[in-house]
Amino acid sequence: MPKDAPPNGDALLEGLPVGSSQQVSEMQAKLHRWAAARKDRRFDDVFNLVHDPATLKMAWWRVEANRGARTAGSDGLTPARIEAEIGVARFLEDLRSAIKSGEFRPQPVRERKIPKPGGSGKVRRLGIPTVADRVVQAALKLVLEPIFEADFEPVSYGFRPERRAHDAIAEIHFYGTRGYRWVLDADIEACFDSIDHSALMERVRGRIKDKRVLRLIKAFLKAGVLTELGTVSEMRSGTPQGGILSPLLANIALSTLDEHMTAPWRPGGVMSTEMRRRRRAWKGLPVWRFVRFADDFVVLARGDSADDIEVLREEISQVLKPMGLRLSEAKTRVVHMEEGFDFLGFHIRWGRKRGTDKWYVYTFVADRPLKAVKAKIRTMTPRTSQQDLRDVLERINRLVRGWTAYFRHAVASQTFAHLRQFIWWRIVRMMRHRHRWAWKDVRRWLTGPTGKWKPIAADGIEMFNPAAVTIVRYRYRGERIPNPWAQAA
Repeated sequence: MPKDAPPNGDALLEGLPVGSSQQVSEMQAKLHRWAAARKDRRFDDVFNLVHDPATLKMAWWRVEANRGARTAGSDGLTPARIEAEIGVARFLEDLRSAIKSGEFRPQPVRERKIPKPGGSGKVRRLGIPTVADRVVQAALKLVLEPIFEADFEPVSYGFRPERRAHDAIAEIHFYGTRGYRWVLDADIEACFDSIDHSALMERVRGRIKDKRVLRLIKAFLKAGVLTELGTVSEMRSGTPQGGILSPLLANIALSTLDEHMTAPWRPGGVMSTEMRRRRRAWKGLPVWRFVRFADDFVVLARGDSADDIEVLREEISQVLKPMGLRLSEAKTRVVHMEEGFDFLGFHIRWGRKRGTDKWYVYTFVADRPLKAVKAKIRTMTPRTSQQDLRDVLERINRLVRGWTAYFRHAVASQTFAHLRQFIWWRIVRMMRHRHRWAWKDVRRWLTGPTGKWKPIAADGIEMFNPAAVTIVRYRYRGERIPNPWAQAA
């Protein structure tokens, strides 16, 4: 079996990446090419692609490989149980028959509340679909995503192929160094919970004409929520966070904002060239750049006054209103880059380089993610813990490696060094309390015959050193971000 196939031996999935994966990729490339060639094209016969065996196999593979695969939906089934008790081949064949015949009905998503980061006490509501619903949503996404990607604007970076948060930060950095230093730092209030279903479906119908696919999408939107109290509540708006299809639907809804804000930058627009932008600035007219990641976005404006960006704030509110969305009053503010603002875990600030008269846009690690990772490490290293040190080190290493990989493009050397000291002391204090050690016992444990300090280690597992992570500048890719389906075509 190819190395990227799912870890099971079911005959239905044998050769998936070689056969089904290639077939699905070719299908996606064609859909994307046709959608890009004609912006007014509406796709009429795509339902057959959704329940195609190759699409369902690829959808299953993605669901099973997902980190949340072990979590059951409202029916209590997980991919592992389906494989052991039903068999993947039979499960997918039954699911395909139900979709083809029109008998398939999405089940209510299982509600799960998790605390929002930052210690605000607020919770985020996640909706966990059944495995069958996840597979069908994944199949829908495989078909719909390449079509709508042809329409999405390049200033949108969240939940899109080949794009990441670092690209959004790099764009802010790029335009911030070019004078765009007034910032509307905005957040949409309960975006996933508030999207108007009728307005969203109208956007989807702009590209999809197949009524069977439209019925499937609407059925997922109206499936309802199985609350933690065991009751089913109706969904009148929104698309549940946790669903595979939800991020794509949110991007479709928010593309109306992207289109409005980027219209002046298109060829022939009033901001389409640098000369036109300068001419607007000379006339005292606003010049701005829009950057969005999911429901978080910023508007960067060039000039000496915040008045222009305040006008844009009201304009954006009016654009969002038909979609049932509104800006969060608590999280939306106008700032100057010299004051600094947080975005996607980074703190971005326009400041003077120490010892010089030169000013630059700097990207640091924001306070909140640092506090969050330290809080997680505290929970892993309580003084009364009797966990094996090897297990503790493995868990901390896994957490810190991912965290530093995300922030290694920031000005983070001192932050990483501080984190290394924090982890070291947490482990040392835990071990001192466990063994009732004095400081001389710690020295005996962590120094060699020459008196030189050794890294903390247990059974061949050594504490990961965040301070050793190399800081690398993330290069702004702009229009050079690859499109997987354009390349495949």
